[in-house]
Amino acid sequence: MTLIEQKKLILAFAALFISSCQTNQYEINEPELDKIVINEDKKFEEYLASEWDKDLEDRPIFASLLGDKRFNQDITPNNLEYYQKRISKLQEKKQNLIAFNFDKLNSDNKLNYKLLNLNLDNSIEASTYPSYYMSLNQRGGVQSYYETGDRLIYLSKTDYEDWLVRLSKYSDNINNTTINLKEGLAKGYTQPKLVTKQVITQIDNLLNNELDTHPYLKIFLSANDDYFLKGEKNQLIKDAKELIANKIIPAYQDLNTFLKNEYLPQSRESIGLDGVPNGKEWYEYVARYHTTTNLSPDEIHNIGLREVKRIRSEMEQIIKDLEWDGDFKSFLNYLRTSPRFYYDNGEDLLNAYLIMAKKIDPLLPKIFKVFPRAPYGVIPIPEESAPFTTTAYYNGPAKGRPGYFYANLYKPESRPKYEIPVLTVHEAVPGHHFQISLAQELENVPTFRKYLSFTAFVEGWGLYSEELGEFMGIYDDPYDKFGQLTYDMWRAIRLVVDTGMHYKGWSREDAINLFIENTAKSKLDIENEVDRYIAWPGQALAYKIGQLKILELRQKAKRELGDKYDIKDFHHEILKRGSVPLDILEEYINDWISETLNS
Repeated sequence: MTLIEQKKLILAFAALFISSCQTNQYEINEPELDKIVINEDKKFEEYLASEWDKDLEDRPIFASLLGDKRFNQDITPNNLEYYQKRISKLQEKKQNLIAFNFDKLNSDNKLNYKLLNLNLDNSIEASTYPSYYMSLNQRGGVQSYYETGDRLIYLSKTDYEDWLVRLSKYSDNINNTTINLKEGLAKGYTQPKLVTKQVITQIDNLLNNELDTHPYLKIFLSANDDYFLKGEKNQLIKDAKELIANKIIPAYQDLNTFLKNEYLPQSRESIGLDGVPNGKEWYEYVARYHTTTNLSPDEIHNIGLREVKRIRSEMEQIIKDLEWDGDFKSFLNYLRTSPRFYYDNGEDLLNAYLIMAKKIDPLLPKIFKVFPRAPYGVIPIPEESAPFTTTAYYNGPAKGRPGYFYANLYKPESRPKYEIPVLTVHEAVPGHHFQISLAQELENVPTFRKYLSFTAFVEGWGLYSEELGEFMGIYDDPYDKFGQLTYDMWRAIRLVVDTGMHYKGWSREDAINLFIENTAKSKLDIENEVDRYIAWPGQALAYKIGQLKILELRQKAKRELGDKYDIKDFHHEILKRGSVPLDILEEYINDWISETLNS
């Protein structure tokens, strides 16, 4: 029952009560009734529920992933009119939010208010920078929309038909991309040439597929036969082929022709965001956004340099302990080239990840006291995108679907065994799957909180989790420990090269060389990683900044709590509210330390 309905019911009861009385001494005035029934928390919670419903309508794919199929045939448009309307919507949401009296909210709702307010402020500031002019990169865009279909759950014939309807609309988004890129080109906003070249290669690969094996057809070919009557599945496949041939492929052909003939020749030679209009200001914003701090790019760059020096000394100690007869560079070369560290086929590499995941699962009670209910799996990154993407990534659980740790099996001879433990703890447990699942399973919080994602918290936790392998004993082999330090070094170098390329005039070669000099990562991995930072400015800053804050808070808790410190309690405090900005996280941990000391 809504508050308005509650109010009407109480007014009706009050009127009945008054009419039965002989005097006016029990009369209730409507303003007084308002004070009794409607408080700021109730109004605010209704507002949050209403806004969440609107957000799902605006994000129909996300709604489908959550099991809400009201918008199952809809897509999010990408025309310029949509982006302009979105700005107006954000500003309206902000006005509606600040209309609430913050001081009258309870402590839980004050946190909800702060998080929603920050989210809106971030979105409003982001809208001042036209990212839609540079919406294509090798990590994703309209060229890989078929992967979205792979993530959905199909429980009926209608679900497959809904996806076909979505695809029929999606050709408009492909065509709109061409329009947006043309306008961006005219205004000086382009991707770097190396990014454009990789996108063209991806679209070429898509267009070179035979229709019968086309990535967009796979969903329909693999559809569950039990959901169809005789002949219905064949008709669905026939309809899908016609759509792909007559709408999807022609739209990609037009986009690719434009990219090759117009966009690539005019794509910028520079690689940094500072190469587009207002690029330095834009980068300062993305640095604040992804780290949830006010650190400047220069400050972040210097933090990275300090971390590189610290981690390098730890790596050199391991080399010394191994009694390696050579220098640091020769040891890295040994790790990159010795066959003992590599599998020669993707199947063995995937099995190694699966075995590591099963090894870690029973070790978690050593350092945690609350565990997620959602299961997870380990699967390969799709073949079409594997050559262009990073070593691994994670997609969270959805209704009827587990979380998935995606492992890159492309060129297994370039993916070392000593990365397997550290990657598994980061992407699966106790890293992303553990944290994201616990957030989605939070109780007594508004729904938006379950899916809120501050990069510094989420990726900071992922990187922090890598160090937790020490507590679980999975780095007993010194090469595995060196692999963990390599990944820690990798994130420290990110601070240096991301700020370097986008803010300080570094070249791609500068970034690659810093990696080669300080990590055992393969050349292929390094190049893919650097290209990722070029295409996705600022995101790579979040990992190390978030990790350092969590480590700082853990050290403080351990130092101040003494015998009362328990790492299980600390981890519970970090994770129990879901994703929050680092300053808010620090406030809560400080409160917990004080409460524990006084208990």
